[in-house]
Amino acid sequence: MEAGADRKLFLGGRLKRLRRDLALTQTAMAADLGVSPSYLNHIERNQRPVSAQLLLRLAETYDVDLRTLGGPAGHATEADLAEALSDPLFSGLKPPRHELVQLIDDAPALADSFLRLYRAYAESRRREADVGGPAEGTPADWVREYVQGRRNHFPELDALGEALNAALLAEAPHGDLEAAARMRLKARHDLAVRVMPAEVMLEWTRRFDLHRRRLLLSETLGPASRAFAVVYQLVVLEHDAELEALTEQGQAPDAAARGLLKVSLANTLTAAVLMPYAAFQRTAEDTGYDLARLQARFGVSFEQAAHRLTTLSRPTARGVPFFLMRVDQAGNVSKRFASGAFPFARFGGACPRWRLHSAFRTPGRIVTQIIETPDGGRWFTLARTVNRQGHDAFTEAHDLAIGLGCELKQAHRLIHARGLNLTEPEVTPIGPACRLCHRHPCAERAAPPIDRPLVVDDWAKSVSPYPFAGTDD
Repeated sequence: MEAGADRKLFLGGRLKRLRRDLALTQTAMAADLGVSPSYLNHIERNQRPVSAQLLLRLAETYDVDLRTLGGPAGHATEADLAEALSDPLFSGLKPPRHELVQLIDDAPALADSFLRLYRAYAESRRREADVGGPAEGTPADWVREYVQGRRNHFPELDALGEALNAALLAEAPHGDLEAAARMRLKARHDLAVRVMPAEVMLEWTRRFDLHRRRLLLSETLGPASRAFAVVYQLVVLEHDAELEALTEQGQAPDAAARGLLKVSLANTLTAAVLMPYAAFQRTAEDTGYDLARLQARFGVSFEQAAHRLTTLSRPTARGVPFFLMRVDQAGNVSKRFASGAFPFARFGGACPRWRLHSAFRTPGRIVTQIIETPDGGRWFTLARTVNRQGHDAFTEAHDLAIGLGCELKQAHRLIHARGLNLTEPEVTPIGPACRLCHRHPCAERAAPPIDRPLVVDDWAKSVSPYPFAGTDD
């Protein structure tokens, strides 16, 4: 947290949220921090600023990253709320910026609840338009938000992954992790692994045949995906109890969301086995987050390595806070993860100015770009196409694109940013989804803003196909 020595920090809402997350009373937390309950009460009500000494005690006592106290108190951010409030539903009710900031600081749970309600409403409206009937938010949406609420970081799974990785390497012939996992499956679980023709597997890329004690893998899987599938089967057999316990903690709203959450957690544990936290984070730092080196060192795919980079939030060994987005050629978003802030819309797609979408023109090559969001934030990004897992005759090669990025102030740590002028960079301004974006003029605009009237002029033509009136306050 960067602040001048004379700046007073009022962090009542954040401190209250931390205390409730830790299931502590004011009296118990005050005792832990060596202050009186009344003093803590004044801080939580923003009647007293937080001192530097108290911040240090918080960090030492509860292993808190001070940057989390300086950021949003909950999962909701000012940009999230502003984006939702741009909906015509709230026409004439545009709250000023200071009220949004105050809501996030003083009532973070309420801000999160508002966003969850709006997401359900927006999804229901979209479904009605698509299929003519009402629908609630999908289980996949719920799991995505839950994982993001944890900043895509599950220390329990990282610890399990490191332990299993060490056990496998002790048994691995020539350091072959997949071979060791196969041997362990056979020796401990009487389970054989077989690669099957695609015409036999049909739509399945991986299938567990319980009765014949076989793990069947499609021949369409590449080496990295095959290794992931083998280790996945091992972790669900050996750590089912831990995965069940973490799934229960999530309190999913229905069976479908619960099932998807458990799969997501199992995938996270699998990645932690293939790319154990300490070794992966150390290699990432030593190589300047060189994705090719990470792929080679750990025997994983580009997507697997990029995804793992978004999980490096261990307090004692943090990595660069990355965000990740995966899209197909039609612009559909199938993955969004971040260990830090999201520079993209939560209720729409990504901006066409972002080179994530143009990566399809240069298959297999990394393209870099520095972007600026409407709030003035600047981000270093890289994008590359990848193949879909288990492709078939109807699937084109390189039909997905991965976008990976971080705040510009972190870019000097990345080998992919070397040679760029990071002090006075060439910056591409981008916005959220077109219907929520107020940038003007923009030749790439695909739709007018939903809260701005169109301006049709018979005597002039704008570079934008949808010129509109009005400016932001």
